[in-house]
Amino acid sequence: MTKLMHAQAAAQLMSLITFAAIAKWYVVPWLEKGSRVEALAALLWVHVFRYVALQVFSAQQNGFPISDPAAAEIVWGDVAGAVLAFMTIALLRLRSRVAIPLAWLLAAETAYDTVSNIHSGIQEHLMGAASGVTWMILVFFVPAVVVSSVLLVWQLYSRRESLDSDQPIPRGEASIGSGVAF
Repeated sequence: MTKLMHAQAAAQLMSLITFAAIAKWYVVPWLEKGSRVEALAALLWVHVFRYVALQVFSAQQNGFPISDPAAAEIVWGDVAGAVLAFMTIALLRLRSRVAIPLAWLLAAETAYDTVSNIHSGIQEHLMGAASGVTWMILVFFVPAVVVSSVLLVWQLYSRRESLDSDQPIPRGEASIGSGVAF
């Protein structure tokens, strides 16, 4: 293992531990106080930004040694996850029962995508090859997505209350935290 491989692995592990601590100390208590819709929506918003994976094409142009098929697999998986997350949030806001199966689909897609991307990265010897924005995405954003996914599955499994599907959320009344409307 090179210094770059050690640095990336250590940074990813430190971010994962940090995000897990934030989740345990701050996010979990907040999720337990709010409604099911608020909890799921907050966790889904992290996934909406997975389209940042499109950056892999820029990284590839600038020397990141990823093959075209592996880059396409990353992009398709993450863009699909971003679209699913946004659609699920929109359906949650409408209190549609379809939102829950879509959230489960996103959780499954994210698990598959994560394992598949790790497999591709190992096959193509990418650990330690990232730099710049790619390194930042791998070290900070990917661990945030992983922790958010674990929390999402926990909320989907443990929360069973109704979404009140016939009542859309009035504009400006659904909030995260104290007084911040979404």
